[in-house]
Amino acid sequence: MNKEGHVLNGALLAIGLGFIITLDPTAGPLVGGEAGVTPAALAAALGDVVWKMVELSIPVTLGALFPDVDTAFGRHRKTLHNLPVLAIFLAFPYLFGNLQFVWIGVATHYVLDVLGSKRGIALFYPFSTAEYGFPTGVATSSAWATRVTVAVTAVELVVLALVHNYVFALDTSLVEAANLLGAMVGF
Repeated sequence: MNKEGHVLNGALLAIGLGFIITLDPTAGPLVGGEAGVTPAALAAALGDVVWKMVELSIPVTLGALFPDVDTAFGRHRKTLHNLPVLAIFLAFPYLFGNLQFVWIGVATHYVLDVLGSKRGIALFYPFSTAEYGFPTGVATSSAWATRVTVAVTAVELVVLALVHNYVFALDTSLVEAANLLGAMVGF
């Protein structure tokens, strides 16, 4: 995808993740229900969602743009489009206590390039230069590029919502998430 597609992806992810992380689907309906929700409670809930969207917009969008820095040096879709780079971004919150959501932008950039573009990416670079992609991709200059970006982003948000609600909360620390995943698989 092109820069505009990755910015669109990051912005849509920030909006979607704002809802996913803030709203608890097990809490019942926002409007109506047994006790009924007051306009003030609804406004507070929507305020929390908007605040989370704003909070997520910069790190997710920066993460969504970061892999394309390799157009200025190295080999595009290889140097910064691989699993070792993603591992570094996954470790950032653990090591530095910040940039918790940048990895989501980086990971979804990879997914968008694998599913949405013709070329794919070198997931195992520098160990292998083989590029992996799906035949569903379009040229970055295609009239379909924006539609493909929106469709892939929608799928990413569904997957992130499932992870957040059934595996581990996306706003947990890396250490807690690793412990939860380890317990799930028996480690």
